[in-house]
Amino acid sequence: MSAAVLLRGVKAVLVLALAALASGCATGPNANPKDPLEPMNRSISRFNDTLDDNVLKPVATGYRDYTPDLIQTGVHNVFNNLSDISSTVNNGLQLKGRQTASSFMRVVVNTTFGIYGIFDVATAIKLERYPEDFGQTLGFWGVGSGPYVVLPLLGPSTVRDTAGLPVDFALDPVTNLNNSKIQTEAQGLRIVDKRVSYLAAGNMLGEASIDKYAFLRDAYLQRRRSLIYDGNPPEEDTPDLSQEPASSAQ
Repeated sequence: MSAAVLLRGVKAVLVLALAALASGCATGPNANPKDPLEPMNRSISRFNDTLDDNVLKPVATGYRDYTPDLIQTGVHNVFNNLSDISSTVNNGLQLKGRQTASSFMRVVVNTTFGIYGIFDVATAIKLERYPEDFGQTLGFWGVGSGPYVVLPLLGPSTVRDTAGLPVDFALDPVTNLNNSKIQTEAQGLRIVDKRVSYLAAGNMLGEASIDKYAFLRDAYLQRRRSLIYDGNPPEEDTPDLSQEPASSAQ
């Protein structure tokens, strides 16, 4: 699937979310303040789960079981190397000098000595990864997360993180490939590579007797908050649109 199609889907969900909030249709006395769009989000989540169960998970399982580990590692390293390009820019926008330098040097070292990132030479010489995206950059500069949303195909997000996706796509070398066939194949391979890393966790989650939707929502919001504050978020009662008001916790 091309980046243009994904962007159109992202824009459509964002418009629907904002329209629902503006009209007040998504709110009510029992609405979760972190997730005022829960009915719509649960519907999209069910769609994503159906797609995952019938397509993504079987493909990822086959890829994991039948593709040599060396090839899987090389593919994973290449996509990490490409994402380090975006991380370099976003670390720079957040004025993080050491992280920017490390991310930039990782790209240089892995692209040259690691043969376009197939081999992770940078990690071997102690150059740390500092993954960042534009949603984190917006959060760094004080933009509130806004409501939680679930995007078709892409999964958990927030209004802020969704608004940052066009910049993330623009910084991604894969989405800038001129050959649409190669671009689609590369995007597909990246999705499979990412899905493989969640196979074990997904199986355990599926076996647990919990509300999967609520668990993933809360885990996503907590993780994003931690990432924006580099692992040291302020206390829970600090005003934040992604958190419940302090009064509701009493």
